[in-house]
Amino acid sequence: MRFLHLLPVGKIEARLLEGLRPHLTTAFGMPCRLLPNALDPAFAFQPGRQQYHSTEILDRLRTCVVPDTWRLLGVTAADVCIPILTFVFGEAQRNGACALVSTHRLRQEFYGLPPDSGLLEGRLLKEALHELGHTLDLRHCEDYTCAMAAAHSVEWIDLRAPRFCEHCRARIATKSLEREWVSAR
Repeated sequence: MRFLHLLPVGKIEARLLEGLRPHLTTAFGMPCRLLPNALDPAFAFQPGRQQYHSTEILDRLRTCVVPDTWRLLGVTAADVCIPILTFVFGEAQRNGACALVSTHRLRQEFYGLPPDSGLLEGRLLKEALHELGHTLDLRHCEDYTCAMAAAHSVEWIDLRAPRFCEHCRARIATKSLEREWVSAR
């Protein structure tokens, strides 16, 4: 049996990871398991930016993939970036095994607003679906309500639904059939 593994990257509330599990299991039809150890992202810290390089974390996540891993999603509270962008909400290996999402800029507190745990959990789910969709070779979707829609601000994430549009679901189903075919061989 293969699993969608969740890996804490640095300190992250366990309730956020536990809250993702049933939704991701339903969305991908794959059991979701929380890995017991956390990855320390200190190696990816960029002193000049006071942020963490998400691509370096993503590269390190590859070393955490085990034989029963279907996909590995790292979840961090750290502020993550790539050299050409001020920040990213997440990053994924397109058509690969690993993805990363950050809660840092998903929190209302980042924007000077009162905390809203329900909104944070919803945004995290949408970002997790989005980045895991990239691991299934999905590109950005033109349907702004689809989890695969591009989002360069948190307001755009809020417009997304926590699900894939019909077109993207069909592509995931195709990937599932490929997965079954490969595992049967």
